[in-house]
Amino acid sequence: MPTQIKFGTSGWRAVIADEFTYENVRRAVRGIARYVSSVKPDGAKLIVGRDPRFLGETFVQIASEVLVSYGVQPLEIAEPAPTPAIAWEVMRLKADGAINFTASHNPPEYNGIKFSTPDGAPALPEVTNKIEAAVVAADNDGGAAPAGVKKPEPRTIDVKPAYVERIREVVDLNAIKKAGLRVCFDPMWGSARGYSDVLLRESGIDAAAVHDNRDVLFGGHSPEPDDHLLEDLRTKMRETNAAIGIATDGDADRFGIVDRDGTFISPNYIIALLFDYLVESRGWKNGVAKSVATTNLINALAEHHGVRLYETPVGFKYIGELIKQDKIAIGGEESAGLSIRYHVPEKDGVIAGLLCCEMVAKRGKSLGEQLRELFVKVGSYYPVRENFRLTPEVKAKFTTKLGANPSNFAGLNVSQVVRTDGLKLVLQDGSWVCYRLSGTEPVVRVYSEARTEDGTKKLSATAKQWIFE
Repeated sequence: MPTQIKFGTSGWRAVIADEFTYENVRRAVRGIARYVSSVKPDGAKLIVGRDPRFLGETFVQIASEVLVSYGVQPLEIAEPAPTPAIAWEVMRLKADGAINFTASHNPPEYNGIKFSTPDGAPALPEVTNKIEAAVVAADNDGGAAPAGVKKPEPRTIDVKPAYVERIREVVDLNAIKKAGLRVCFDPMWGSARGYSDVLLRESGIDAAAVHDNRDVLFGGHSPEPDDHLLEDLRTKMRETNAAIGIATDGDADRFGIVDRDGTFISPNYIIALLFDYLVESRGWKNGVAKSVATTNLINALAEHHGVRLYETPVGFKYIGELIKQDKIAIGGEESAGLSIRYHVPEKDGVIAGLLCCEMVAKRGKSLGEQLRELFVKVGSYYPVRENFRLTPEVKAKFTTKLGANPSNFAGLNVSQVVRTDGLKLVLQDGSWVCYRLSGTEPVVRVYSEARTEDGTKKLSATAKQWIFE
C-alpha cells in the first residue's frame, strides 16, 4: 500500500529514503500539479525551490519533470533559498504558488514539501485536503499525465535580489550602521547563507558569521536556532565583541536571538519586544496576532497600546491570513516564527533578526534591558514549553481527559476553558496551561505561564502530573 502523503501545519515531511523517496515525491507533486491545473487549466506557473538538504537538487528536477508533464511551468531556483524569499517571489511574480523542498528545523535525515498558494502563504487545510485527494486519485488511475497538454520549458530564477531589496525597505540598516552595532549571524548551514550577514556588511555594518558553508548534516543535529545549539554563535560574539547574535533555521523561517551577554532571548519575548517597538517606531496600531500557545505578555501589551488582539490556532497560516488582510502589525508564534505588516504572510527569520538589530541600535539598550523595561510597563510573564512522550495507554486515557472541563487546576479556579487548539485552561490569577497532542508522534506539548518564575515552575509540575495521574 502506498505511503499516505499528509500535509500538516508546515507541509509533508518524512525521512529521506524511508518514506521521502523519489516515487513518493513524484506522487506528491502529481497531486499538486493536478490541483493547480484544476484551478488554472492554462498557463499555470509554480516556483520550485529548496533548502540545502541532501538530494535537494534532484528533488527539484523531479518536481519540474512532473509539472511539465501536466502543462505547469516550473520556475526553478538554482540555489538554496529562504522560505520567506520564495514567498516574496511568489507575490512579486504573481506565480500560482510554490513547491519548496524543505524540512525546516527537522533533523538532517528528513526532507519535506511545503506548498504555498498564489498569495505566498502556506496552503490552508482546504487546499492541502484537495492536494491529498488528488494524490490518491492519481494513485488510483495509474498516475498518468493528461494527454495533449502543451509542455512548457522550465525557467531558472533568482529570488535573492528582490527579497534583499525588500529587506532594505523594511529594516533601517542606516540606523544599525550609525549606532556602530556589531552583529554575529548563524545561518546554521541553512538557506539564509549569504543573506543577513552579507546584507549587513554591504551596508557598512560590522557583521561576522559562523556555520557559513553547506553541510547536509547540519553539524550532526537539527538546524534549529535554539538556546543549546548556539554555543558557536556565542563564542564568535565574544571574539568580536558583538552586541547581538542572530540565527535562522534550515529554511530561514525561524529565528534565534542571543543578547550581548550571551543570554538566549525566548521567541515569546522577541515577539513582544518587536510588537512594542513597531508601535513605537512605525506607529502601527492596527492589531497583533499570536497563537494560543504564545505568551500573554502580548495580551498585556495589546491592552496597554489599545491594539486589537487576535489569538489563533497553532500554525502560521492562520496568522498569515491576518497579514494578508492588513489586520495586524505583527504576528508570531512561540516556536520562533513571525512576520510583519506589508510583508510576506509567512514566517521570516531573516526579518526577525534584522529588526532586532534595528531595535537594539535605535533604543541604545540591550534586549535584556528592554525586556526588563517591558516588565515594568505591563508586568512580568514567564512562559515555558515542555514535550512529554506518551505510551499508547496513557495517550488514550489522556485524549479522553482533554475533553473534560475542569473547574479547578493547581489549586486555583479555572476562569476560562479555551479550545482554539488543544485544551487551554486560564486560571483565576491569569496564569494558564495549554495541552496540544502532536499529530505525528506520541507526544503532548505542554505550555505553562505564570507571572513569576516560581509560579511557572509550580504550574509546570502540576501540568505534568495532570497528564499521568
